[in-house]
Order: sequence, then structure tokens, then C-alpha cells
Amino acid sequence: FIDLLCAVPLQQIYGCPLGGIGGGTITRGWRGEFCRWQLNPGIYHYETVIANQFTVCLRCKGQTVYQQVLSVERPSTLQGWNWGYCGHYAFYHALYPRAWMVYELPGQNVVLTCRQVSPVIPHDYKDSSLPVGVFIWEVENGKDEDVDVSIMFSLQNGTGTKEDRSGGHWNEPFAFEKDSEQVAGVLLHHCTHVNPFTLAISTREKAGTGVTHLTAFNPTGWGREVWQDLLQDGRLDSPAGKSSLTEKGEVTAAAVCASCRVPARGHRTLELALAWDMPRVYFGSKEKLHLRRYTRFFGSGGDAAPALSHHALTHYEEWERKIEAWQKPILENSQLPSWYKSALFNELYFVTDGGTIWVELPPDCHAEDLQGPAGAGLSHLLPVLREYGRFAYLEGQEYRMYNTYDVHFYASFALVMLWPKLQISLQYDIAVTVVNEDVQPRQYLMCGQTAQVKLKNVVPHDIGDPGDEPWQRVNAYLMHDTADWKDLNLKFVLQVYRDYYLTRDSLYLRDMWPVCQAVMESELKFDMDNDGLIENGGFADQTYDAWVVNGASAYCGGLWLAAVCVMCKMAEVLRDAEIQQKYTDILSKGKEAFERMLWNGKYYNYDSSGSDTSSSIMSDQCAGQWFLGACGLDQGEFEVFPKSHVVSALKTIFEKNVMSFAGGTMGAVNGMRPDGVPDTSSVQSNEVWIGVVYALAATMIQEGLVEEGFRTAEGCYRTVWERLGMAFQTPEAYQEKKVYCSLAYMRPLSIWSMQLALERRASRAPAPVQSPQVPIHP
Repeated sequence: FIDLLCAVPLQQIYGCPLGGIGGGTITRGWRGEFCRWQLNPGIYHYETVIANQFTVCLRCKGQTVYQQVLSVERPSTLQGWNWGYCGHYAFYHALYPRAWMVYELPGQNVVLTCRQVSPVIPHDYKDSSLPVGVFIWEVENGKDEDVDVSIMFSLQNGTGTKEDRSGGHWNEPFAFEKDSEQVAGVLLHHCTHVNPFTLAISTREKAGTGVTHLTAFNPTGWGREVWQDLLQDGRLDSPAGKSSLTEKGEVTAAAVCASCRVPARGHRTLELALAWDMPRVYFGSKEKLHLRRYTRFFGSGGDAAPALSHHALTHYEEWERKIEAWQKPILENSQLPSWYKSALFNELYFVTDGGTIWVELPPDCHAEDLQGPAGAGLSHLLPVLREYGRFAYLEGQEYRMYNTYDVHFYASFALVMLWPKLQISLQYDIAVTVVNEDVQPRQYLMCGQTAQVKLKNVVPHDIGDPGDEPWQRVNAYLMHDTADWKDLNLKFVLQVYRDYYLTRDSLYLRDMWPVCQAVMESELKFDMDNDGLIENGGFADQTYDAWVVNGASAYCGGLWLAAVCVMCKMAEVLRDAEIQQKYTDILSKGKEAFERMLWNGKYYNYDSSGSDTSSSIMSDQCAGQWFLGACGLDQGEFEVFPKSHVVSALKTIFEKNVMSFAGGTMGAVNGMRPDGVPDTSSVQSNEVWIGVVYALAATMIQEGLVEEGFRTAEGCYRTVWERLGMAFQTPEAYQEKKVYCSLAYMRPLSIWSMQLALERRASRAPAPVQSPQVPIHP
């Protein structure tokens, strides 16, 4: 679940990943390299495949005047190609799910702009599942004469691992026509025993565009035959027929070339695509066959790559219109800082590149197959999963646990705001696991004690490891027995009401209501003294799993009161008077205990233990208020935490955890002592957690501290995306100097809670005379 000895080394190379949701991803670096691969679900390979390149050929008056690989590399293979493009003449921009690479060809008066597009479209549950990426090459000819321009796209058969040399792989040319539109290219069949796949490189045939190909070449040799073929006439030879099967130890590659004539001072466009088809997948246990979501639309026979390529090349313009309609109101809002716009969209990379898997239910699946041995009794479980499939993403690319729930609590805002049906589906899967158990005994690493894997009526930590069999065997996390964690059950209840509040899905609420009651009953046992407030157990029993907490605590106590509050609200909506009265009484007692035991006049103490660090200022102490604000339950009869106390606590956090840490330039440290020194009692108290900071910033915005919220979040963005070069691999945590933890992590998706807070403020405020408004979420 976590490789504790071999962390993934930091490479400051990554750019915008390719592909939709749940079909696998291929990441390109900001220098254009194909360098991070996740085709097998949840399993990453960090290999730069040098043969995967775009090459440009320029011809004037029948003569080739310029031919260059658009790469700054100078590799030891393919030395017959012209490498070493000068990086001074290239520029990279990314705004997920699109990216732009601009090449000003030295001495040629020709500018190429490659626009990379993936089908990641809010509220779309078809095209957003497709494993494709499109490269639109805009060619600007500044010359006073016509130029013939060719773009060659070369690709190795495989992902740069030893499997590329296992033998039995082969390539073949293809052409696919539908609705009078034709695409052509090469299929690269990667014939492994488990999870075989086909890659496809292609281009769109249209008037004025020439399409040629090379079915197979050796990417480990000098490559002179490929280079000379293109150099001769700006075209490839286009041999007919399939290639031979590769021998063991042999690697193969292919290329496709799109060509056009660009008039003097004119402009033309060439369109190329990459698709990959791994429709039928096994996880590590190889026990169950799963069909990816896109097979619902393109079939599961392993022959969909031509149709996927065609669909991508004929629909990308529609995708871009939808992407622009979604992003434009935010991008054109002059009240929002530029860094925030970048962070908001670029952090979304993790929805696809979080080891994400989105699978269909088997057609013969019945309700009882899903409900588990205990029979979950969820009436709409089958219809929801049948219509929208099952969705899972990793806690992090290094932390291989799917749907880690204490972290998803933060990240879930991205799903519920953009793909709410995936959030609903995920919640149904969690609900099933709640009412079931796994009595298998297991020894836990932190305490050495043995306990069963999963208790009944408690929320799991995760739904499994991609190296095992997710959904079937949950709780891959081995550090603690999370049955005694205090936050998981509460986070389920809070998400249920938040989801209902934003979607108004009353069927979902009714299905989840008995599950909410069950987990709250389990949680009540942690209120040892019957004062309406739960107590932590003297170990790291929540998402801060290395930060000990004892007695009543600001974090878990606040989440508890927020969950009790939403239980009252859900009972009111569902007209369950008995439960409403029960939790109203608990809330009344608990609020008094919380204020009495934790409020110190300026902020809420970390815990009530009276230890040396119990008075630490926790940046996440208002997490309960954050969620209540997102649910519209932060004022009036449902006000849990006194508004003046919340604002005072947030101002204290800003003064101490933000501005007194690293000069106010790195976000909020998790724990700060009252004298302005970070809490070093644990490694986690001395860290900045990016996803927590975004949630904190959202809370500040909710409470009217807008400038403070943006200043707090900006420190994380500047640190991660600029100073540390961690673009498209935002980690869980960093310290002030030289330390970071868990690259490419789920929690920073919480930045979408900032957007929700801004939308809520915009909906309440009078409309300004100028400047477009942030779109209001329903």
C-alpha cells in the first residue's frame, strides 16, 4: 500500500496529463516528453520514452529546408535524428485539461503551436471517460513564400518498461471512416498476458492534408531510415500490411505524418491524436475482470482504438467549446487573482491522474451481489452504479489505497461540484462497506496489536489496494486499526448532507439515512463521559495519523458537533422527529462542553489533555465549521460555533500559522505554538498540508476574511508550482526546509471548496456593475 523504503524521487519535469477519467493516463512533461504512465489501474511507471516525439519538416520549392525533433534532448539512441532543439525558442503553458507548446523555429519565420486537449468536461459522463488526447498543431507562416509543413508523431509500442521487450508485439496501419469523416494512422498492439492494450496514433484526413505512416521501425537503433524517409519529401513511405511480431528483446515503434501547404503569411492546422485501448482490466490479485467505463460506448473487444481516434479527432472542437464555457467566467473574473485560476484548474489533474479507475457493473450483476453478506438495504444502489459505474482514485500516486476516505473528505468538493454522480456512486460503495465486516485478523504496524480488518457499522479507511482486489477487500491501510479513528464516521455523515444540499438528490438522502444513523451510533461510544462531545484516545486516531491527540479536541470535536448538526437537519428534512430530538439534545450538551473545554479566548486548543502541546494552534481546527458553511448551516438556528469565536480563531491562525511561518509565504503550518514557533511534537504538526490549507482558505472566505484566505492559499501555490517545481504532482505535505511528503496527492483537490465559498459569496452579494460573476453552483 505504501513503499516505505523507496519513495518516488522528485523530478521537476511534469506537465498536463493526457486522457479522460478512469481509462488510464499518459503524462507529458513541460518539455514535451512522454514521461509518466498509468495504464494498469493505480500502477505508475516513471519512464521517459525517447522515441515518443513530434518532428517537424519544412519544405520550400520542393526542397527540405529544415527538419528537427521538437525536443531539447540529445539521447544515445536514434542518433540519426536531429536532436537538441534550443529551449530558448519554446514556451509551455498549461490550464488543465489543455496545454500549449509554442515553438518559434529558429531562422525559419515559422511558429508552431501545439494545443493538447483531453476530454475532461464537467457533468459529462461519456466523453469524459475516454482514453484519448488530441494535438492540434497551428502553423503560422511568416515567410513571403508558401511552405510545406509536415508533423511526424512517432511512438514506441509500450510504456518504456521491460514488457516492451517481452516479444509478441506488433503494429498495423488503419483507416476508419464514419459520417463522411476519415482518420488514418497506426495501431500498436501490446500483447501482454495480463491487461493487453493497443496504442493508436492518427491524424484526420481532410482536403489539403496529406497523411502518411511508417508501420514499424527500431527505436533503439540510429533511426536513419526514418529520418531520411521524411527528409526526402516530407512524407513517410506508408507500407501496407502488418508488421511482424517482435522477438524477445526487440522493441518496435511506429510513426504517422500529417502534411499541408501553408501559404505565404498564412495559417493552417494539422490534427493528430493518441488513443489507448485497455478495455478489460485485472487488478493485482487477478481475481475479477473489470470493464472500463468507456466500453459502455465503444465496446470491450480490444478493437476500439480506431473508433476512439475518430471520435477524438471529430469531437475535440465540441470538447473545447464546453471547456471554455466552463472556465471562461472564472478566467474573466478580474476579482480573482491569476495564481488562483491556475491552481483551481491545474489541481484537477488528479481526478484523472490519481491512479483513477472508472468501471462498469457486469451486465449480469444483481442487487444482492452488491449489497454484501449483511445486505446493505440500499434501494438505489444498483440503479446508480449501473448508470454511472464505479469510481475510485488513489490517496496518492505513492500511497496506493483507493478512495482513502479521511482524505477524500477534503478532495470530494471537486467531484460533487463537477461530476456529482461520481461522488454519489463513491458514497454508495462506502455505504455498502459500512454495514459489512471482514473478520480476518491482521497485525497493525504502529501498535503491533492484532484486530479484524473491518468492523461492522464503521466507515472504512479505503476501499482497497490496486495491487489486490479493490471493493472486494477494503482497508489496505496497515498503520492503524482505523475502527478506532474518530473522524471517518463523521466525514461520511457530513458528506451525505453536503451532497444532498448541492444536488437535492432526495433518493440518495433516504438511502443513506440508516447508514448515517448506524455510524453515529458507533461514534457515540467515544463520548466516554456523556457530555455530548467525543474524546480522542491518546493516539493518532484521525487523518493526522502521526500526531497524537488526547481527550476532547478541536479537530475531531468540531467534526463531531458538525455531524450532530447535520443529523438534526437530515432528520428534519426526512421528518424523523425522534432522531431529531435525540441529536438536538446531544448538540446542546456538546456545544457547551466544546466551548468550556477548548475555547481559550482567542482560538480552540488542540486538545483538552493539558499536555505541553495541548494549547497548540491547529490550522485545521475549524474543519467542522468549513463543512457547515458549505452546507448553509453556519448561521441562525443551526449555528454550532459562535461566529465571533470562529473569526477570532481564523485570525489567530492567519497571524500565527501563516504570517509567522516562513514569512507568510508558504501557507499555514499544521501546528503552531502560541509563542509563534512551529509545534515540533510530531512530524505532521510541523508540516504544511496543501489540501488542508486550501480548506482553511475556503473557511476564511466563508467567514468574510477573503483577503486572508487568498494570501494563505497563495503561499502553497507559489511554493509547490513555482519554487519547488512540483507542477502536476502536488504533494501531501512539505516543511519549511528540504522536506516533502507523498508526491501527487489527493487532498489538494479541496481547492474547489474555495470556489464553492466564492460562489456562495457571489450569490449573496449585490451584483457589481462590471466584471463577470463567478457562476453560481446549484
